Amino acid sequence: RVAAHPLITLRREEVTQIPAAGIVVLATGPLTSEALAACIEQQTGHDYLHFFDAASPIVEGESLDPGQVFLASRYDRGEAAYYNCPLNEDEYRRLWEALCSAEQAEHKDFEQERTYFEACLPVEEMARRGYETLRYGPLKPVGLTDPRTGRWPYACVQLRAEDRAGRLWNMVGFQTNLKWGEQKRVFRLIPGLEQAEFVRLGVMHRNTFLCSPHVLAPTLQLRTEPRLLACGQITGTEGYTAAVAGGWLAGTNAARLALGLPPLALPPETMAGALINYVSHGDPKTFQPMPPNFGILPEIEPKIRNKQQRYWGYRDRALTALDAFGQGNRLVVQHPPLAAPI
Repeated sequence: RVAAHPLITLRREEVTQIPAAGIVVLATGPLTSEALAACIEQQTGHDYLHFFDAASPIVEGESLDPGQVFLASRYDRGEAAYYNCPLNEDEYRRLWEALCSAEQAEHKDFEQERTYFEACLPVEEMARRGYETLRYGPLKPVGLTDPRTGRWPYACVQLRAEDRAGRLWNMVGFQTNLKWGEQKRVFRLIPGLEQAEFVRLGVMHRNTFLCSPHVLAPTLQLRTEPRLLACGQITGTEGYTAAVAGGWLAGTNAARLALGLPPLALPPETMAGALINYVSHGDPKTFQPMPPNFGILPEIEPKIRNKQQRYWGYRDRALTALDAFGQGNRLVVQHPPLAAPI
């Protein structure tokens, strides 16, 4: 159907250059060829295109055990910006032994180059280098006083806020190549994370993606050259549904630009809008790809304690926002009838 469309020219060939004129959507994926990646890098800036995804797990803040973790920054300098999970020597040894024996994911042929990871080693590789390596690295307890004991713990895992609302927390220094089931098993050995709910698990693989907070507007246009738009995993979203949503927005905005209409930004109350808002407004220094998850949505006020009812609330609010968005932009928004909450 695409090939037969009178207004579409389909070319099955490698694209190595961004066209110098016209409206362009960059929909190239995580295995972008070297030639096109170099062209994108030249367009966006050397520091704003990444070739490997070395990401730590992210957990929901409300799943942490408040009786075992405490908020603090090292030596109490500045704002208490980290959740800290203190470990005694027995707890540390149990975690270290689990990391050393846990099963790793297999690398693909094109991912065998490991030199990049020396500056960003998997946590299990650091553990295998010696019993004390983690205690002098990401689990360094220096300057972190456990309020329960008044002393520095034997080791300490830190979690950094991943979003402005402080609902998602990144395990600092826990980039990993362990299989996903192993990550849940091993990381739940950490005091305070026994019931942790992971919205993203750690990954280390080849994944060409933009530092979108520097590069992209919420309309998925490049900030420095608005005729260029990007969508899919190269923007820092993860998952097929997210890629489809980004493709719709980029394609719709390309058409609107061609018609002389203002481009659209999806309402942040919707999952697609929240995800694009995250990739376009995250912290550039710590930016890593993100899948759709409830933690990136604006919190409902007043807060709904029951998780299932809260998810229904997110849904209803999103559909209301989407209807208003459609009316405001003369779009027809259709969605199926809703079942009653259970």
